[in-house]
Amino acid sequence: MKVSVAAVAVALLAAAAVLMTVPAPAEGSGHHLKVGYYDKKCRGVENVVKYHVAKAIKANRKAGAALVRLIFHDCFVRGCDGSVLLDPTPANPHTEKTAPINIGLAAFEVIDEIKAAVEARCPGTVSCADIVIYAARDAASILSNGHVHFDAPAGRLDGVVSLAADAQRDLPDSTFTIEELIHNFKRKNFTVEELVILSGAHAIGVGHCSSLRARLTAPPSQIVPAYRNLLAGKCAAGPDPIVPNNVRDEDPAAVAAAFPSFLKKLRKVKDFLDNSYYHNNLARIVTFNSDWQLLTEKEALGHVKEYAENGTLWDEDFSDALLKLSKLPMPHGSKGVIRKNCRCVSHY
Repeated sequence: MKVSVAAVAVALLAAAAVLMTVPAPAEGSGHHLKVGYYDKKCRGVENVVKYHVAKAIKANRKAGAALVRLIFHDCFVRGCDGSVLLDPTPANPHTEKTAPINIGLAAFEVIDEIKAAVEARCPGTVSCADIVIYAARDAASILSNGHVHFDAPAGRLDGVVSLAADAQRDLPDSTFTIEELIHNFKRKNFTVEELVILSGAHAIGVGHCSSLRARLTAPPSQIVPAYRNLLAGKCAAGPDPIVPNNVRDEDPAAVAAAFPSFLKKLRKVKDFLDNSYYHNNLARIVTFNSDWQLLTEKEALGHVKEYAENGTLWDEDFSDALLKLSKLPMPHGSKGVIRKNCRCVSHY
């Protein structure tokens, strides 16, 4: 790195001091969140977000999966402050979105489109952090046919600090063991059950082969050989190809060649948010080592079986887990702004 993490942090905080920043409410803007926060400040803003999310998903359902991923990758690092949206700059070339663990993050242009529409409606009023939460909530609802839903409180401010090192430290890696996963989630006050619940988001989206290399040599006790061969074939197609997180979304031709017995289970509608992840996991046909690791610990395995048997329960518990995730606060003493552009630190 050309600039040390400490130097970047000092530079960003110094720059933030000259802005007309607003101190985050107690407990890093997570304490005074309120459902309907914008009812009087910017009437109809949630409808604006929902319209643009639905439009993006209609054009490409993978955009919805990317929006659901963003809530986790933002909130698990420095709380829900929109810091994952910040582009690198000469002063800070290593923002969160540049972290290796954030490979494949997408849908930033959807957030940009929403922000532009909201700014035209209510200038300087709605934070990018709140937009990320609303967009993820609406994407999850659309991709689940309304089965995942929750009332999203708002009132967050946008952070002015974004460091790749923070993302690398805080986000769980796909190579983690179950012990590392449990410890990682516990640091954010999430239980083993909530670890299993949130892992169910791997029913949608895509992953890079670099994140699942270990699965290509895993023994049959950990992955069905036919599925392993399917992944190996796809991952040999380029430097770092992407593959669907859910085998049910795989290309029929690839499945026919390597895993023909699974053809009848492919989904007509891809990126459908349901409990199929748990069925896949029990059948040893999941992409990441961190997925399979859930089967190696008694409590986690029990919850995998529970959600495989009861999709309605998972819908409800996933909704609750997303709500809890959306309340993760900024670090104590953080300052915040309402960004004019979600990709850069700016204010009014």
